[in-house]
Amino acid sequence: MSDIAGLRIVGTAKEKAAILSFTLDGVHAHDIGTILDSQGVAIRVGHHCAMPVMQRFGVPATARASFALYNTREDVDTLVAGVREVRSIFGR
Repeated sequence: MSDIAGLRIVGTAKEKAAILSFTLDGVHAHDIGTILDSQGVAIRVGHHCAMPVMQRFGVPATARASFALYNTREDVDTLVAGVREVRSIFGR
């Protein structure tokens, strides 16, 4: 994911959980969620119960993928391909 132009990972603590929150320059998180949903990729978008801190740092919303034991490498590859497609749709 870090190779995708304009993608910023939010939350990079060394010992974090299996959650990947991110933004894409020029693309609202709800647009990311809608496009990924149409490709069969389920993510969450919005404030994630952290609105005050997100407002403090000027982050309108993030997209968030959560991983668990049942996720496969293929699931991750599908997410990455979907985010690349979002990037191409928005021409960046």
